[in-house]
Order: sequence, then C-alpha cells, then structure tokens
Amino acid sequence: MANTRTQVLSLYRDLLRHGNKFSSYNFRAYAIRRSKDAFRAHQNESDPAIINQLLKKGEHDLAVVKRQAAISNLYTTGDHLVIENTVKPRHV
Repeated sequence: MANTRTQVLSLYRDLLRHGNKFSSYNFRAYAIRRSKDAFRAHQNESDPAIINQLLKKGEHDLAVVKRQAAISNLYTTGDHLVIENTVKPRHV
C-alpha cells in the first residue's frame, strides 16, 4: 500500500508540475484544476484493482499534458492576461 501511495503522490505532483508549464493561463489553470478535481474525486478509493486502473489512466494523462505543454511553449505569443500580472504596483 505504501508503494501505491508513493506512486499516487508522485503522479499528482508530476501532473501539477507539468500543468504549470503551459504558456497560456487558461490551459494552465484548466490542467491544474482538472488534476486536482480528479484526485479529490477518487481520494477514498480502496479497491486495488480500481486504483491500478486509475494510475494507468493518470500516467496516460500525464503523457498528454507533457506533450501539450511542450507544444504550447513552441507557439507562445508573449502576451499575458491581466490576471497573470504578478508584479505588484508601487505605491507613491
């Protein structure tokens, strides 16, 4: 069970890490939100067969996110949304 827990946590961290690599805010937010929601929906799952099936699906989804994030970084525009601005305004 500990090995499965380690695999699940590793998969979760990888999905969040690679979801953050999208150049577009909308795709980045969607990938992160979708990953968190999927893991929350199955957090109480205890059947080993279903857990293994979910791990395989998660690994497939991780491969998709990795590919799409790489492609999205090839075609960046450099324009950021207002919501992405992380620089705090200076108070005079």
